[in-house]
Amino acid sequence: MQDFRYLILGGGMAADAAARGIREFDSDGSIAIISNDVDEPYTRPALSKKLWTDPSFGQDDNYLSTVADTWAQLHLGTEATSVDAEAKTVTASDGEYSFEKLLFVTGGQPKQIDLAEGQRVVYFRRFDDYRRLLEFAGRNLNVAVIGGGFIGTELAAALVQNTTNTTLLFDDETLCGSVFPPDLADHFHQLYRDQGVTLVPGTKVSGGRAEGQHVELDYGDGTHEFDAVVVGLGIDPSTALAEKAGIAVDDGITVDGSLQTSHPDIYAAGDVAHYPDRILGRQRVEHVDNATQMGTVAGRIMAGSDETYTHTPYFYTNVFDFGYQAVGTLSSDLQTIEDWQKPQTEGAVYYLNDEGRVQGVLLVNLDGGLDTARAILAEDWPHSRSDLVSRLP
Repeated sequence: MQDFRYLILGGGMAADAAARGIREFDSDGSIAIISNDVDEPYTRPALSKKLWTDPSFGQDDNYLSTVADTWAQLHLGTEATSVDAEAKTVTASDGEYSFEKLLFVTGGQPKQIDLAEGQRVVYFRRFDDYRRLLEFAGRNLNVAVIGGGFIGTELAAALVQNTTNTTLLFDDETLCGSVFPPDLADHFHQLYRDQGVTLVPGTKVSGGRAEGQHVELDYGDGTHEFDAVVVGLGIDPSTALAEKAGIAVDDGITVDGSLQTSHPDIYAAGDVAHYPDRILGRQRVEHVDNATQMGTVAGRIMAGSDETYTHTPYFYTNVFDFGYQAVGTLSSDLQTIEDWQKPQTEGAVYYLNDEGRVQGVLLVNLDGGLDTARAILAEDWPHSRSDLVSRLP
């Protein structure tokens, strides 16, 4: 049995942030991080952004120096198989652990289709997936990207900018049409076409198979052949371990404002945590701002802080010359009020429910404004166009 004051299950950015948060209040308590990844903690957003577009930023630059900075023991390639919440023990593939405080930052697993993962089929999530996909970039090969959300659009932009014949397959009739108002979606769609991405809208891939040096995908009018396929359809939260331990789950591991689960001394943070946002209500957020902010607060609370998690996270993307930041819910099913300085290239979009209350704020190519956006979201009353236009700098 290996004994630790703090045991962290999961090795992503939330784990790194938690270890740093612990060290703010406890300089010498023992920390162990159990990760089934093959890499030490790294910056996940760079896997679909900076590593593809910034020649000065290499793979070694992407690691977070968790062990050097926090003195945590890192157990890579290790699978936690069971948690005994009452006995405060964890069974893993390399042995038994005991803990005083336990943190779940288990993240999630990529959503699957009927297509087996392999050397030419990448379900994109980890650093190792980036390295595998990189083998097919820069060689004028034909690569299909499945999914029109954050990961899919970022990977399509990354590949086409690295001398790769890129095809993007997605459900919407217009790229991001379920998220952006029509004119902005049209602009975004055309941006990808202008950059050389082949767009296949209104398409759901039913499955496929690897055949020798190619991958066949089934969609539309038949079977289509590519040199490689990358799938970016989001994740399913990894809750099985917590649920088996008798810890409450509901679209993630349920936590209170102190990030504590239904069991004392056991916490959750990051992509897997279903938490009470002070503005938006119960949320589970799969973005880096939430992972780092929540991980840090979880670590501090485990080490003795009496704070609660009050941060409302933002999310962002950068593709080609188009970048945005957003807070709250973005959906074309909501009413929108647009406030453009330069149509579809610089400005803000507000998303409102049927009662006129703001549910989300999108900032397109704007610096700053997130705090104002959060303040607007917290205003629990109906808003008109005159209330919102020119509110943001």
